[in-house]
Amino acid sequence: MCRLGDSSSFDDEYRSSRNIAISLFRRYKNAVDRGGGDNLKEFISAGVNAYALGCTDKGLRDELTDMKESGVEIEAMQAYGGNTTLKSKIISEEIDECIFWLSIIFITILCTPQPTVVRWSSTPPVSEEILRQWKGFCALIANAYYIRGMAWLPVKTLQMEQMAVMGRSEEPSVVASRMRLVFSTLEVVRPQCPRA
Repeated sequence: MCRLGDSSSFDDEYRSSRNIAISLFRRYKNAVDRGGGDNLKEFISAGVNAYALGCTDKGLRDELTDMKESGVEIEAMQAYGGNTTLKSKIISEEIDECIFWLSIIFITILCTPQPTVVRWSSTPPVSEEILRQWKGFCALIANAYYIRGMAWLPVKTLQMEQMAVMGRSEEPSVVASRMRLVFSTLEVVRPQCPRA
């Protein structure tokens, strides 16, 4: 779950773990439905805030699963100047992918030089299993970003890391999108201009 202070300066979306889960899920859907770029950065920024507030992947998954099981519909984020309100039911596969993206963001933060993002909780942000599977992947990208100033790695290198840890690798396009998520997270938490 998440630890929240009593500060009234927090937006409503950060007042409870349920509100944080809804905010993340809406931003995730926005990034998927409308494409990356600024939409992806908004999702990442919300994920960084969730990390700082002490949220865990399990706690946020539980919130979204509870809402799915109770039939709650999530209102889509509105387009600029639009008055249309769309509501949709939460689907299990979307919860899984949203939380997976969030886990990658959390692990990426763990791979940054300390203290990039201060966490308000000593509870680990992700399970040991997901950390074991993805820490090497995120660390390779973080090292390329911080040490060599790179903004891209060969997909084959990351597929070999997946093969070594999980015994299988994902399709190149999927690996490239995971890599983009990690690099985008690094740009949000510690912007830098890659060296030529």
